Amino acid sequence: MTERDTARALVHPDPAAIRLEGVLHALSDPLRLSIVRELAGSDTELACSRFVLPVTKSTTTHHFRVLRESGVVRQTYRGTAKMNGLRREELDALFPGLLDAVLTAATAEEARLPVSGAPGPA
Repeated sequence: MTERDTARALVHPDPAAIRLEGVLHALSDPLRLSIVRELAGSDTELACSRFVLPVTKSTTTHHFRVLRESGVVRQTYRGTAKMNGLRREELDALFPGLLDAVLTAATAEEARLPVSGAPGPA
């Protein structure tokens, strides 16, 4: 690791410090949940720029920081890109079945609720 890489290293909680309430808080926001769902559906890390969110860049940065600081994602720099990966193995070890249950519920909710602006069931 170069000196520059060390200066740009991001702080992540140790698995022993990851708290259930922090994870649940991070997953409770619809935008953060959409990020996690996209990461869960990918077999590779994704750059922050890959996510198109309907908020400002600073708000997007905030959402990624909440996910990182709660222990839900791991972020690393690759050149100028900040890459994101889901900490699935660590979360599954700490809270068995939680992530899968939340992702399954989010998918079910998406199928059940109409898209914003679309008419609901009669």
